[in-house]
Amino acid sequence: MDSLKKGWFSELSSLWHGQSFSLEVDEILFQEKSKFQDILVFQSKTFGVTLVLDGVIQVTQRDEFCYSEMLSHLPLCCHPNPKKVLIIGGGDGGVAREVLKHPSVEQVTLCEIDELVIEVSKKYLPGMANSLSNPKMHLFVGDGFQFMKDHQGEFDVIITDSSDPLGPAESLFQEEYYQLVKGALTANGILCSQGESIWIDLDLIVKMRRFSQKLFPVVEYASMTMPTYPCGQIGVLLCSNSPVSKLRDLLSYWGADRRSALQQQPCKQAARLTESLGGR
Repeated sequence: MDSLKKGWFSELSSLWHGQSFSLEVDEILFQEKSKFQDILVFQSKTFGVTLVLDGVIQVTQRDEFCYSEMLSHLPLCCHPNPKKVLIIGGGDGGVAREVLKHPSVEQVTLCEIDELVIEVSKKYLPGMANSLSNPKMHLFVGDGFQFMKDHQGEFDVIITDSSDPLGPAESLFQEEYYQLVKGALTANGILCSQGESIWIDLDLIVKMRRFSQKLFPVVEYASMTMPTYPCGQIGVLLCSNSPVSKLRDLLSYWGADRRSALQQQPCKQAARLTESLGGR
């Protein structure tokens, strides 16, 4: 792989031209091409075991909790009584681990298209993937689109734990996917999807926000710090079927008239995203 040279892994992708994040590699633990993507697992010098799909870092032992917790607890804490949860992607088990911490949750279904991701995670990332053996868990290896078509109106919360919009995950950033999710949610159901970085994906975020507003009465974007993701930041897009959803109560916003940690983002970025959020 071109991304592995002289003991270093470098994240090279057409999604972020002109920049690259690198980690020093202690040992290559696994490297194989599945039916869907290249899978690499290595022991890094500073961030522990690292899972890479198609040359892009998915998780590291050191900072995965930042992403797993945010993607899980935001929608579950916003829902009044989440019992049935669907995770699209997330074969490493990190999001499932966090979802299972909520006592109201009775059943968690995980749809992962690549079975090898699950197997590799169980072997090399047991702190995450051990959650997949929980008796509340139901694993479905296959197409999440078809699964949701067959299970309309069933889930209180749906979480999209996807990689970036290339390869198998590209369809998860399209309006068709959000339409399907809306139908698979209950009347007051909540969707939480990986929402990319405002630093390099702002056009995509604005596009997703706008088509989501056509489908859901409440749509919000939340930001988190993630050291090993491009630009050290990633967001989540939250959408609720309920017009009285309390998503806003748990989130921070930025704009010309609001003071928050996120207000430190460049004015141009904040203004564009604020505009897409309806002027807030």
